[in-house]
Amino acid sequence: MTIALATEAPTFDLPGVDGERHTLDDYADRPALAVVWSCNHCPYVQAWEGRMIELQREFGDRGFQLVAVNSNDAESHPEDSFEAMQARAQERGFNFDYLYDEDQSALRAYGAERTPEVFLFDRDRKLVYHGAIDDSREEAEVSERYLRDAIEAVLAGEEPPVQETAPVGCTVKWREG
Repeated sequence: MTIALATEAPTFDLPGVDGERHTLDDYADRPALAVVWSCNHCPYVQAWEGRMIELQREFGDRGFQLVAVNSNDAESHPEDSFEAMQARAQERGFNFDYLYDEDQSALRAYGAERTPEVFLFDRDRKLVYHGAIDDSREEAEVSERYLRDAIEAVLAGEEPPVQETAPVGCTVKWREG
């Protein structure tokens, strides 16, 4: 079950591709935090990766932090293994934390269903936006920038103009058993 709007961010403690462990508390000084379910193999994630990098570049100095979380089962999808995540982050020049949820505990806590799927939290770590990054997989066809608009609102101390959209992308790959 996906967490509802106004829900407090579930805690996590996950390894990152940078060799460090990352917890929700590590981002306590950030007034806007986007936790985005991600992976390596999904063509939807691949289509949006550049926009994720650009959002972190544009808003990072203003207190925004994007954190990507990969919960996919690496046994059934080896291209989503931790080692492959490290290679992809380096190859693509990720400027955000990319975390591995091997035991899928964060996945269960947040209730994500797709990659990419966005959970944007305000300074109090209440969920203020959930859904898609924007309205088109094709960057040239984007007309609604849901996450960008929500980040702008949160950083201005306002409610996002759109608070929920349907997440679009590949389904999360659950471990069997």
